[in-house]
Amino acid sequence: QVQLVESGGGLVQAGGSLRLSCAASGSTFSSNAMGWFRQAPGKEREFVATIDWSGVVTYYADSVQGRFTISRNNAKNTVYLQMNSLKPEDTAVYYCAGRRRGDIDSQRAPDMNFWGKGTLVIVSS
Repeated sequence: QVQLVESGGGLVQAGGSLRLSCAASGSTFSSNAMGWFRQAPGKEREFVATIDWSGVVTYYADSVQGRFTISRNNAKNTVYLQMNSLKPEDTAVYYCAGRRRGDIDSQRAPDMNFWGKGTLVIVSS
């Protein structure tokens, strides 16, 4: 079973940047598609970005396209989310998640197989 631990959240002003990291334990990381989701207070968890096992194929939610970048380092068992031009509406708990397959066939939270506990991002106006 893969365990995920997020880090890098915090308080930032609008227009600023943060980089989230997700460290994975277990030997299967390099064969897992990975993703980031977020959940704002009172809202459902929503898709942010996903990346395939190789790091070549990525998809983004329309709301973050062009501002966020997902990447991974399989040698370090880590996936990243670089967030630029942050807006107050980006405020949420950000979760790292993974699938037991390497390609991307879904961007739905219920289809992810393992989750981290989340890291809080607050963007002040």
